[in-house]
Amino acid sequence: MPLVFTPHKIGDLEIKNRFVHSATHECMATETGEVTDELIKRYTKLAKGDVGLIIPGYMFVHPRGRGMKYQTGIHNDSMIPGLKKLANEVHLNDGKIAFQLAHGGRQVPKKLIGLPPLAPSNKGRDPVSLNKAKMMDESDIREVIVSFAEASKRAVEAGADAVQLHCAHGFLINEFLSPFFNDRHDDWGGSDERRFRFLRDIVLEIKKDLPTEIPLFVKLNVNDFTPKEGITPELAKKYVQWLVDLNIDGVELSCGTFYSFHTVRGEIPIKELAHGLPKWMRFLAKLQFKKMVSSCKFEEAYNLQAAKLIKPILGEAAMLLVGGLKKLSHFEELIEQNCTDFISMSRAFNREPFLVKSFYDGKTEEASCISCNKCFAAIFNNIPLNCYVNGIPSKYLN
Repeated sequence: MPLVFTPHKIGDLEIKNRFVHSATHECMATETGEVTDELIKRYTKLAKGDVGLIIPGYMFVHPRGRGMKYQTGIHNDSMIPGLKKLANEVHLNDGKIAFQLAHGGRQVPKKLIGLPPLAPSNKGRDPVSLNKAKMMDESDIREVIVSFAEASKRAVEAGADAVQLHCAHGFLINEFLSPFFNDRHDDWGGSDERRFRFLRDIVLEIKKDLPTEIPLFVKLNVNDFTPKEGITPELAKKYVQWLVDLNIDGVELSCGTFYSFHTVRGEIPIKELAHGLPKWMRFLAKLQFKKMVSSCKFEEAYNLQAAKLIKPILGEAAMLLVGGLKKLSHFEELIEQNCTDFISMSRAFNREPFLVKSFYDGKTEEASCISCNKCFAAIFNNIPLNCYVNGIPSKYLN
């Protein structure tokens, strides 16, 4: 049997195959963060499609860390019943589920939370929201660290099989880790060790109460693609070594922030993306998006070189690789060559929720996703996640 269809573990959790649904914001929760039937239906379908591990979209751990209007919440106990129903449905269909915990940091729109967004530093304005962040003080930092730990407890109570920390894409943990975003010169910045402290303290706080059978792993940027140097593959490697020293169970490698379009590659749906911004910003936004076209062309396995740098130091911890992965033969090659343990995909599953089953049954050898990124543009407009390769319906963009 090909390795991609064989079981493998993240920590003590055995996954039935090497396929992972990488967390993707769905825009399907209620305005207050509760799980909906629509969201449950999405992940039930993926479980039926034999995706080994399902990671739903990022869940906000604190009211001030909510990044999107219809984002799922895990910030208080009232979220648990809906989250439990979601986990139960995935389990009933022979799937495993990990909850991804996140705080939006400086990328949280002020109009959404009614307060300035929180960040390690207050430098400049966010390029998308144009909000100026509040520099977090010691009290803010400690409150957020605790909020991650409390959210982890809720994930366990709701039946999640694993917990993932979102340390990528320019959100709060990424901001603390990045020399570009974090220009503090106190206990939380000024050196790699001090920039890492925020993540370290979150991991340690979570581990105080996390059952040993529940894996804790991270999604980490290997390149921020910011105007000035942020996280690079070499710095990511250093952070991963420190995470391994903390007995982390796995690392999913990603890249990009709101400063660029590098979180995904392929076409840039300029018109649709600009529509998600206030009218007065759209003309300038279109010009900026046009500048990104050449640097964001589709590239197969665009995080692979960083994975090759980092995989040898992981030891028993699992590697999850995301970004530009579409071909079954390539998946097998990557696992055979020990470049990764798991294949993470996002947009491919928007188009083909039964893709893994199709691979297994020999019906296809490659995902049919063309990387048009209209699904990405949809959620930027608060439109429910789906494949919009034929265009986002006009009713959403009027």
